Amino acid sequence: MAASVTGAAPAPRASPTPLDRIVPAPASADPGGSPYRITRGTHIRVDGSREARSVGEYLAKILRPSTGYRLPVIAQGAGGIRLRLAEGPFGAEGYRLDSGRHGVTITASRPAGLFHGVQTLRQLLPAAVEKDSVQPGPWLVAGGTITDTPRYGWRGAMLDVSRHFFTVDQVKRYIDQLALYKINKLHLHLSDDQGWRIAVDSWPRLATYGGSTEVGGGPGGYYTKADYKEIVRYAASRYLEVVPEIDMPGHTNAALASYADLNCDGVAPPLYTGTEVGFSSLCVGKEITYDFVDDVIRELAALTPGRYLHIGGDEAHSTSHEDYVTFMDRVQPIVAKYGKTVVGWHQLTGATPAKGALAQYWGLDGTSAEEKERVAKAARNGTGVILSPADRVYLDMKYTKETPLGLSWAGYVEVKRSYDWDPGAYLPGVPGGAVKGVEAPLWSETLENSGHVEFMAFPRLPGVAELGWSSAASHDWERYKVRLAAQAERWDALGIGYYRSPQVPWGAGGQ
Repeated sequence: MAASVTGAAPAPRASPTPLDRIVPAPASADPGGSPYRITRGTHIRVDGSREARSVGEYLAKILRPSTGYRLPVIAQGAGGIRLRLAEGPFGAEGYRLDSGRHGVTITASRPAGLFHGVQTLRQLLPAAVEKDSVQPGPWLVAGGTITDTPRYGWRGAMLDVSRHFFTVDQVKRYIDQLALYKINKLHLHLSDDQGWRIAVDSWPRLATYGGSTEVGGGPGGYYTKADYKEIVRYAASRYLEVVPEIDMPGHTNAALASYADLNCDGVAPPLYTGTEVGFSSLCVGKEITYDFVDDVIRELAALTPGRYLHIGGDEAHSTSHEDYVTFMDRVQPIVAKYGKTVVGWHQLTGATPAKGALAQYWGLDGTSAEEKERVAKAARNGTGVILSPADRVYLDMKYTKETPLGLSWAGYVEVKRSYDWDPGAYLPGVPGGAVKGVEAPLWSETLENSGHVEFMAFPRLPGVAELGWSSAASHDWERYKVRLAAQAERWDALGIGYYRSPQVPWGAGGQ
């Protein structure tokens, strides 16, 4: 046993991961020179900023269990791993990673760039670095330089905690997985027909009653304000901005069941545990509706340091078009009053999107030209677009008809289909500058735990992350699937269960 730990590592393990093997693909990777080897004497050197030190401590916590090394985070010294903030052509999230015999230096203009550079460094190390017990190594980082900046500023993932409730720890686990692939937005779908998941002091029954169930009739749950703040804090420590969503005027049965006065007839419907959509609506003609919306948005905005607040707006089939327009004209200014920017599902473009609003497109390749043009017209008039086409990046769609989890109303979405499209050219008539990025929603009608989430997200999520981060010129399925296969060993080390798609050559790059 001792010989297997201290003896020579197998040949593939002793060769460092090539610089161009990472996901998302970097803007440029120039190999050259000797690799750097992390040893017992390695330290992590950071500049004087609190943010850089925090990223350094994050890196140390990843590396210490598997290497068994102390890896002190210090402000002085030479060599080792250096995290450096400096002006340069990196933007808000870009970085440069330089590796050679004497050390690795990650340079960025902003702390988010340092953090993203650390994710690249993780992928350049052997997958065993992710394990929580001492591994044999060696811990080599290939020599050369990576220079990297993202294509889009919005690289999101949505988690539906309404159809099934996910605990704070389960959300944190997903945040860590998103961070590995440089996702920078966590969109939390906090309310729906089946459950209301955020405490609102001025309307307490929303959480205590409206949050008391879920699809299938389970116990549900909700986040206290302290819980929500902890999710926001943890996401921020991984450089993800939380975008909370309160879906309205439809998808509101949990709220309507909690307060009879929100219903046009003054009668509260029963709680709902099924999976149908489109049957509920806030009462657009009642003033109490806007008092309710004002209170909810005010309290949620106060808990949310990010710029955005999502107001839903999809599948409002029980709301007339006239009422829908009236509702959105009343509600969007409330979001602005509390200092936030409106995000809505793309049906918002059927009303008049507020100045600066973002529309999240979730249609299909086959969605009508008329509906696509409505979104494109809004984009030409200044509305930003986030692309989440359901038959491409809805992570709850089944991979094939045999997939045990998920839905198939948008079709089957195998790994190649989820990756093989260009956000910049997807919607005809949308100016390139109007596309703000991509987001992968994960709806939870059939998902009850972290294992379910991971099986549906992996291996599709890294491809969506690459669409958001990497240049269009780098997009190539044949090369990507080999890089994706190489991620499998890392997922195994992290305990992430995933779908072994036959489209991916797992044996070639993974295990």
